[in-house]
Amino acid sequence: MTDLSANPTAGWNFDNSYAKLPETFYSSLPPVPVRKPEAVILNDALAAELGLNPEWLHGEEAASVFGGNTLPEGAYPLAQAYAGHQFGGFNRLGDGRAVLLGEQLTPGGRRVDIQLKGSGRTPFSRGGDGRAALGPMLREYIISEAMHALNIPTTRSLAVTATGEPIRRETELPGAVLTRTAASHLRVGTFQYAAQWGGPDAVRTLADYAIERHYPEIEAANPVGDPVAGADGERYAAFLSGVVERQAALIAQWMLAGFIHGVMNTDNMTISGESIDYGPCAFLDAYDPATVFSSIDTGGRYAYGNQPPIALWNLTRLAETLIPLLGEDTERAVEIAQGILGRFERLYLDAWFDGMRGKLGLFGREDEDEKLIADLLDLMKAFRADYTNTFVGLTFGLPAFDDEAGNAELDYAGIEAESGEGRPANFPGADALLASGEYRVWRERWQQRLQRQTESRAEAEALMRRSNPAIIPRNHRVEEALAAASSEGDYEPLHRLVAALADPHAHSARQAPYAQLAPDDHAGYRTFCGT
Repeated sequence: MTDLSANPTAGWNFDNSYAKLPETFYSSLPPVPVRKPEAVILNDALAAELGLNPEWLHGEEAASVFGGNTLPEGAYPLAQAYAGHQFGGFNRLGDGRAVLLGEQLTPGGRRVDIQLKGSGRTPFSRGGDGRAALGPMLREYIISEAMHALNIPTTRSLAVTATGEPIRRETELPGAVLTRTAASHLRVGTFQYAAQWGGPDAVRTLADYAIERHYPEIEAANPVGDPVAGADGERYAAFLSGVVERQAALIAQWMLAGFIHGVMNTDNMTISGESIDYGPCAFLDAYDPATVFSSIDTGGRYAYGNQPPIALWNLTRLAETLIPLLGEDTERAVEIAQGILGRFERLYLDAWFDGMRGKLGLFGREDEDEKLIADLLDLMKAFRADYTNTFVGLTFGLPAFDDEAGNAELDYAGIEAESGEGRPANFPGADALLASGEYRVWRERWQQRLQRQTESRAEAEALMRRSNPAIIPRNHRVEEALAAASSEGDYEPLHRLVAALADPHAHSARQAPYAQLAPDDHAGYRTFCGT
């Protein structure tokens, strides 16, 4: 393998801090070359943020880099070690099919991991081939970029590159490599690995690295060994608090968008607060907290409604690794950790309720709000109402504040004419609920709440439009795009879907086909982990 030092115009600007950690945290090795790397989809906007040359991005050298055949200048490829609780069982893991090329310093001053996923065997492959199929890599591209457009913290996708090589799963499938970017790939499982196989000193090294990289405010307030700032225990307590706060906010955003991760193992929870690993993920159709799509989640451990308590369970595993750093008195250290973890539920609920208020156009907080929200969700469950389209229907059926309470009804035929181009004439999967007598009773309470706030109807509607996406990556549309790409080599459905999802709050006419419900034969939809 060679580097691209002969082509300094590519735009790479690597500075590889993770490679300076002790080698217990990784194994140095290059990606395994592929037969015929060919770009399937490239993320020009992300490439520009990273500082990459757009002309280079669309050339053969870029495909060679993203396929794993060529190392860019300054890269220091390695596979990271980590562990994790998978469906509750603890395992030694690591990057079994991924290689971190290095950390790009962007023109905006960010440090971003550049990782190849599906890049071949590593010492952590555990008998696997280290490769990835085209379909799952395109799924991660679609979902991660949709999450970014929804303003949900996430790893992102720079490119998917076909390898020209088939891989064997249940059948023979086309192979591909995903180029993923992240604030870092530090996970709860990375700390579990450090605690299990390195002990407190390794955990301290990793925590100091994570603080410097992701929590500079802690570094400034509680530098290592500074007697003025306080004992080191305060530093690591602040670190645990920071991770808890970010994860509480992240899970609230998942729930507000109707997103189901599907495999919330501890190795899939980041220290940075980004969403990571989009294997068997999916989005809610009909609202039901018990919804599970993942074929491997037979017990519903990671069901939609279980995501907040599972997040706390994962954070508790992180806290356990930090106990030796929180103080010499173990009993007191446990109390400190429990106090921090005890804040999670309130942090999550505050973020979620505030988000739900936004979805209903409510400003400020009133005691009645929580009951108003809970009652709406109960109605949605009873009517099997589509989660996304119900809130779109509420947005465009927002009652006028001077209507006589309870008498206004949605006039689907008039909404588009009154509101202008782009507003839907109906709300698939939500019509039955929005036309029901039960909804009209609830709507009267909602209208009374709206009338008590000083903000105008226009301000409430603007808040709802910002809070309620017109479209999400509908499961059947994702599968449609993946099937066309994997089976027929037709990438047009993929590109159209990605383009529609890029501005989910546009509420434009061209998005209407992507708001339609799945056909009847899509019932019983299941997702798979893609490994």
